[in-house]
Amino acid sequence: MKELISLTMVGVAEATLPPAAAASRKIQPVLTWNELALDTTRTKRLGAFAAARLYAMVNVAMYDAVNGIQVARNRSKRDFALVPPDGAPHQANRRAAAVAAAHAVLSSLYPDMADLYNSQLAEDLAGLNRRPARVETGRQWGEKVGQQVVDLRANDGSSPSETQPGDTAPGAFRADWGSAQYRNMEPFGINDPSVYLSDGPPALDSAAYADDFNEVKTLGNAAIPDQEKDEIFNFWSAGGGSARPPGEWIKIAIAVAPRKPSTKTSLSRTVRLFALLGMALGDSAATSAQSKFTYHFWRPATAVRNADTDGNPATEQDPNWTQRNGSIGGSPEHTSGQSTFAGASSTILASFYDNDNVAFSFTGDNAIAGARTFDSFSEAAAEAGRARIFAEIHFEFSNQAGQKAGRGVAREILDTRLLKTRRGH
Repeated sequence: MKELISLTMVGVAEATLPPAAAASRKIQPVLTWNELALDTTRTKRLGAFAAARLYAMVNVAMYDAVNGIQVARNRSKRDFALVPPDGAPHQANRRAAAVAAAHAVLSSLYPDMADLYNSQLAEDLAGLNRRPARVETGRQWGEKVGQQVVDLRANDGSSPSETQPGDTAPGAFRADWGSAQYRNMEPFGINDPSVYLSDGPPALDSAAYADDFNEVKTLGNAAIPDQEKDEIFNFWSAGGGSARPPGEWIKIAIAVAPRKPSTKTSLSRTVRLFALLGMALGDSAATSAQSKFTYHFWRPATAVRNADTDGNPATEQDPNWTQRNGSIGGSPEHTSGQSTFAGASSTILASFYDNDNVAFSFTGDNAIAGARTFDSFSEAAAEAGRARIFAEIHFEFSNQAGQKAGRGVAREILDTRLLKTRRGH
């Protein structure tokens, strides 16, 4: 995003509360409104890239609303190193600002769901019964910030829909792709998504291509029963009507944040975590879309059924081959969006908590998948990527390229955005 909104978009340092004050705050607004964002994605049946954009907008808005008030507070205490955003009040309830900011984003984007959002807003504000004047000031500020985020993203390249036509050439994605515009979406936190453009898939006649072709042909074959692979595939499937692949990482953060001391009671730290994660998800969408559009590569099912056209003697055609996923996939294959989201999110979470080895459990959106437990963020990211091979909708080279791009996106955001300070120093 080229325009500036509050502090988030310029990489200015985050203002933090003293430990005693931070410990007195609850993080429920962040969790509650992210749950609403997840439910919105499910209800509206958003695609993965649209979902990532939504999660980024909701969490950027909450961060800017909360942090703007804290900067104004510190400024009022003669901490002149900080420059508050225009109009940020220092005597305002930060929780009220957070819920109002998220409400403004969601209700502006999906006005047909306003009754749900209005009800949650009313419930949250009613629970803030101390100093009603500050609650109201916080609500007004949060609403203003949320609307600014909506306005600034109104022409960010995510619409109108753009279709990339299909192609019948060997190695080309055959169907029309109707979300090609996301390759041009303005980034939330990185400078230029093209920096993370993949080097591309291996040549069709190469040994590297044949190796990954034959792997996915075996592991993704629906005719070969495998309970473990079925469980992993179903857990991470995240199809239409789900929270989509970026939503799985929002769910992981929701599972972890209340259990970790640094985010258990601190609103400031929690909005920072989710804003970093949201920006990484949004920018991963643009990065993956650029690679998909650039290389326009065929999905494995198409590759297997048309292997007689790839010029590679180490691949064998099977016109009746059926993949575990059931459908070929609705976008060009390279790179894997799920892997890009996983690489970015696992990097953000591990860096935020200064530890990759954080154990957690969460439940997949697929009703038959149940819950799974992981010993680290990187373990979950690796499984999410491999799930796409078990589904037979991606090759391993696209998994690895996506994971690498996602990690790069996350590192740039961590190095340049929402940098922590102590009272502005």
